[in-house]
Amino acid sequence: MALVETLLMHVSTTGALLAVVLLFLVVYLFSFSSSSPGDPPGPKPLPLLGNLLLLDLRQLHMSLWELSKKYGPVFKVHIGRKKVVVLAGHKTVKQALVNQAEEFGERDITPIFHDVNQGFGIIFANGDSWKEMRRFAISTLRDFGMGKKLSEEKIIDETRYLREVLEKFQGNPFDTTDPMNYAVSNIISAIVYGKRFEYDDPQFQDMVKRSNQIIHMAGSVMIQVYNIFPALGPWIRSWRLLMKILESTRGEMQKKVNVLRGTLNPLNCRGFIDAFLIRKQSKQESDLHFHDHNLLITLSNLFTAGTDTSGMTLRWGLMLMAKYPHIQDRVHEEIDQVLAGHEPVTEDRKNLPYTCAVIHEIQRMANIIPLNIPHKTSCDVHFNGYFIKKGTCVLPLLTSVLKDENEWETPNTFNPNHFLDEKGQLIKRDAFMPFSAGRRVCAGEGLARMELFLFFTSLLQHFHFTPPPGVSEDDLDLTPVVGLNLNPSPHKLCAIIRQKTTRLIHHSTG
Repeated sequence: MALVETLLMHVSTTGALLAVVLLFLVVYLFSFSSSSPGDPPGPKPLPLLGNLLLLDLRQLHMSLWELSKKYGPVFKVHIGRKKVVVLAGHKTVKQALVNQAEEFGERDITPIFHDVNQGFGIIFANGDSWKEMRRFAISTLRDFGMGKKLSEEKIIDETRYLREVLEKFQGNPFDTTDPMNYAVSNIISAIVYGKRFEYDDPQFQDMVKRSNQIIHMAGSVMIQVYNIFPALGPWIRSWRLLMKILESTRGEMQKKVNVLRGTLNPLNCRGFIDAFLIRKQSKQESDLHFHDHNLLITLSNLFTAGTDTSGMTLRWGLMLMAKYPHIQDRVHEEIDQVLAGHEPVTEDRKNLPYTCAVIHEIQRMANIIPLNIPHKTSCDVHFNGYFIKKGTCVLPLLTSVLKDENEWETPNTFNPNHFLDEKGQLIKRDAFMPFSAGRRVCAGEGLARMELFLFFTSLLQHFHFTPPPGVSEDDLDLTPVVGLNLNPSPHKLCAIIRQKTTRLIHHSTG
C-alpha cells in the first residue's frame, strides 16, 4: 500500500487510479495460472475476464454445450477468475454424480446464493447443517404425505380448485402462469403450514409473486455479473432490489412462524413448521442447527423449488399439448378409456403408460434446470484421466444429458415414444435426469412426480387446450425465457371444457 500512497501523492487523481488498476493487473497476471498439471482441456482465458468473451450469459448452457463439442465431455472454462469444470453427456454426468457421488457431492455456492442463503437451508449449503436439514426435510415431508396417501388427497383436492379457476375463463384465452403457480404452491403450503390459501388471497398472491421474482432475478445477466465481480454488488440495482425482496419475504414468513408458534401443540403437529419447532424445543446437542434463521431459509428453499419448477413444468406441458394436438388427442383417448369418468389417483399411473410417457417427455423437453445447480469437489479427484482439485466448481450440464444424441432417438423433437417400448408400455431411461442425481438429487422428487401426474391428468381429463383464436399451433413459440430456469415464452391458451362439449353433441344428435 505504500506504493499506492506514493502514487496518489505525485500524480493526478485519474492517473493514480489508472496506476492502481495497472498495479493490481500486474499482480493478477503474475498470480494467474490458466492451467495446472492434469487439468481438463479448455479455451485459454484472458486476464480478469477469463473466457467471458466466448460465453453468452443469457444462454450459458448453450454456450457450454457448444464448447463441449470442441473440448470433449470434461473441459474447463474460466468465468472471470473462477475456474469451472464442465461435465457434458449422460455417461460423464452419471459417472460423477452417481458413481463418484461423494467426491462430487458438495455444493458450489455463488456470491448471490451466499447472500440469499447464508450457508443455511437444504439447497445452497454444505456440511453438518445441510446434512441435518436435508435429512429432517425429507423425513418430515414423508411424514406429512410426500408420495403417500395424505399428499395425494391434498393434490386431488387442489386439482378441483384449479379446474374451477380454468372453467371461469369460459374457453377464452388466459395466461397459465398464476393458476399453475398458485395450485402447486398450495401443496407446499398445506404441507408446511397445515393449510391451503384461496387463489385471490392478496398475501398468498404476493408470496408466490416474490418467490417467482427471486428466481427470475437470481438468473439475470446482471446478477451473473455480480457473481463474477461481487464487489460490484452495492452498485447493481438488481442486487439491491433482490436483497429488499428477500428481507420482505422472510419478514412475512417469520410472522406466519410466530402465529404457529403461539398455537403450537406437540400432540397435534399440523405441518413442517410445527415439526421443526417441536424439534427445536428438545434442545438436544444434536439439534443446534434448529434455529429460526435455518427454518426461514429452509422454508424459502421449499417454496421456491416446490413452486417454480413444478408450476413451470405444467405450463410447458399445457403449451406442448396445444402445439401438438394429435398427442393431446391420444392422451384424451387413453384417459377416457382407463379412468371412465373417475378422478385420477396415483395408482392409475400403471394403467396410463402413454400419459406418463408424455409427462416424462414434457420434463425432458422443458429442460427446466439446464445448467443443473453447481457442484463442488469435496476432495482432490482423478476423473476420466484428469485431475480436479478439491473445491473446484463443477457444472454437470443437464441439457447435455436430456438431449444427448447418443441416448435419445430424436433429442430435439417432442416424442413420447422415447419412454415407450414396442408394446406401448412405459420404460425407464437412464438418461432421464430432470431432478439431477446422486447426493444432491431433488429432495422433493417424489412429491413433484405425484403433482405432475395428478395435475396434468386431471386437467387433460376435463379440458382440451388450444391456442387463442387466430393463433395456429405453429405460432406457439417453444423458445424459452432463460434465467436460472427455462421458462416458457409469454403466451395464452384456451381451456375448452370437454364434458360440456360431449353433452352438447349428445343433445344435438338426440
